[in-house]
Amino acid sequence: MAAPPGEYPDDGLTAAQVRPRTVPALVAAAAARFGDLEAIVDGAERWSFGQLAAEVCRCAAAMIANGVEPGDRVAVWAPNSRHFVVATLGAVSVGAVLVPISTRFKGDEAAWILAKSGARLLLVDDGFLGNDYVAMLRAAVTAGQELPGLRQVVTLGARTPPETTAFAEFLLQGNGLAAGLVTARLAAVDEDAVADMFFTSGTTGRPKGAMTTHGQNARVYQAWSDGVGLRRGDRYLLVNPLFHTFGYKAGLLAALITGATLVLQPVFDAKEALGLIDAERITVLPGPPTLYASLLDHPARRHADLGSLRLAVTGAAVVPIALVERMRAELFPEVVIAYGLTESCGTVTVGDRRADAQTIATTVGRPISGTEVIVADSDGRPRPAGESGEVLVRGYNVMRGYFDDPEGTAAAIDADGWLHTGDVGVLDEQGLLRITDRLKDMFVVGGFNVYPAEVEQLIARHPGVSEAAAIGVSDDRLGEVCRAYVIPRPGAEIDAAAIIEFCRDRLANFKVPREVVIVSELPRNAAGKVLKYVLRAAAAAGPG
Repeated sequence: MAAPPGEYPDDGLTAAQVRPRTVPALVAAAAARFGDLEAIVDGAERWSFGQLAAEVCRCAAAMIANGVEPGDRVAVWAPNSRHFVVATLGAVSVGAVLVPISTRFKGDEAAWILAKSGARLLLVDDGFLGNDYVAMLRAAVTAGQELPGLRQVVTLGARTPPETTAFAEFLLQGNGLAAGLVTARLAAVDEDAVADMFFTSGTTGRPKGAMTTHGQNARVYQAWSDGVGLRRGDRYLLVNPLFHTFGYKAGLLAALITGATLVLQPVFDAKEALGLIDAERITVLPGPPTLYASLLDHPARRHADLGSLRLAVTGAAVVPIALVERMRAELFPEVVIAYGLTESCGTVTVGDRRADAQTIATTVGRPISGTEVIVADSDGRPRPAGESGEVLVRGYNVMRGYFDDPEGTAAAIDADGWLHTGDVGVLDEQGLLRITDRLKDMFVVGGFNVYPAEVEQLIARHPGVSEAAAIGVSDDRLGEVCRAYVIPRPGAEIDAAAIIEFCRDRLANFKVPREVVIVSELPRNAAGKVLKYVLRAAAAAGPG
């Protein structure tokens, strides 16, 4: 059974290892333990752990001065940067709930999350990569999306559109606050308070806000850091987005826990990453498999000194054995595969970095300490070792539930506390988990999850479309990409390019179909459900 909130069974961790248990306590402890050690490298800016703690306190004071109360939702729509780090840590340090938004999202997608979460404050890097996020958001509101809870928009970048506040000005508003008031507010944050709400998607296609607490995250990422071998003095190139569970928790929180230095890269560029590895003496680089393939094959690799690299942590897609062998031979002495989902604080299992390439590529390791994993049949009963079933997870890493969605929560977590992942796997005799398939139709594009129902619902909004079905198909660079099958409405004339353009204007790029096939019908079962395995088989067999 999962441990009750606030209770920590004996799992081999000492009291010092499982404390501190809140984000503000993590920040303070990091400043005390690591002091002048570099915490953040963001371009030319370099902050020590002490400086980072001071900046977080400044932001916390500004949050209080601007009326942010415990439990309020604070959204951040920005890339990896020191401003993202300060904004997020400042928000959760005063008891607010972090709601990250992908920089790839369009206005409609971001507005829906802001509305669903009831966010009262948005911090946004307007103009990042030429995206006018504020204008996109205003267009969504004009189109009918209501945001009654949103009271303030703060801009983190150089642009400050009308009716928004620049981050520097926002921070100044906390200057008059008594230090004792800020300290008391930070100390009042409880380990069982919800710290963040990362939005995922289910079979309905609509995002769900998975709520996890301060104590859960602190404990999970102590276990994760121990498992992968992250340690004080590591120099960690953070390419994974901070708006994603893995980037924020296995990146920022893990660095605070261990004393690793984060070198931030806002957008992955292989040549730039190779230069950073060389110049910053990077030792740790987590990412999706496609990232490593890009580094291995880039011509600039010949001119970079990559001898500092020690550890790679990957997952999110099938990892070819040949890639693991190349990574070990040419880049990293240690390669770890981990598995998790947003509903498990991002981590379920961690592999053994000392294992052979076959084991690393085909299994995702064992459950983190203090948690349980079983492979179950359709009735939730454990299957024997070596037999396939749904992967179920139970323990302190399981979310508190989906925000404002009791039905969705009940469907995900059963009465015995087991989280139903929707993934199919096998546990071997040694307790190693192998993920073999997905019960859900979700597929992974370059490390980002895509949920077909969301794509299908969007395409169905096109005036010339009767129905659509989306699947993931193999892609050499990204692992998988989206292919959509579309049935036109009677009398309508549509073409593939028009559907792709329609999606590009309304969806994040990784969700946009790379190919659209116009069809007159879709394969179905007797109940009328589309047989996606037939579509996937046809796609694997060849074009069309």
